[in-house]
Amino acid sequence: MRPEAVIFDIGNVLIEWQPERHYDRVIGEAARKRLFAEVDLHGINDQVDRGADFRATIYGAAEDNPAHAVAIRMWHDDWMHMASPAIPRSVALLRALRAKGVPVFALTNFGVGTFEIARKAYPFLEEFDRRYVSGHMQVIKPDPEIYARVEADCGIAPGRLLFADDRQDNIDAAAVRGWQVHLFDGPEGWAKRLVQAGLLTAEEAEI
Repeated sequence: MRPEAVIFDIGNVLIEWQPERHYDRVIGEAARKRLFAEVDLHGINDQVDRGADFRATIYGAAEDNPAHAVAIRMWHDDWMHMASPAIPRSVALLRALRAKGVPVFALTNFGVGTFEIARKAYPFLEEFDRRYVSGHMQVIKPDPEIYARVEADCGIAPGRLLFADDRQDNIDAAAVRGWQVHLFDGPEGWAKRLVQAGLLTAEEAEI
């Protein structure tokens, strides 16, 4: 069944999202491992992705964990270093789909404040036909509610949506609803999937 719309996750699909890599570079791998073992930074970030204020949430966590306060504040102060660089091949595929007239949506776990930062750094985030940003929706993947709200808003049958995400749990939740899915492990595989779906030619996908 040929998809009617393509849905991109953003983190690790269009933009690299590698907090551990940045912390390893700044404080060293051993210190990063201790920090992440003692403070659930990804869980705290989930609060931001559900709509909590970015600075207040991260700085509040720093106050709650004074032994790690400086490193925790890095999550806010160094955020762009963790959310970079863009993945040019994926951006090119997004634009190739749009050039063919295929509706392209974003479905992303992203905070309100962090998405505003990203929009300024990455102009291609303005190019989606529809954007579903968890911070504005106050629900994150893989909660079934977020997928149901996408379906209701876009009006496209679940079986006609093709969704790429780098996390298996997010893909599984979409597949349960009948979405066509692709577990993203690099842009080359995603390009091939778009060709297989009949959305792009091999030439358009540059494969």
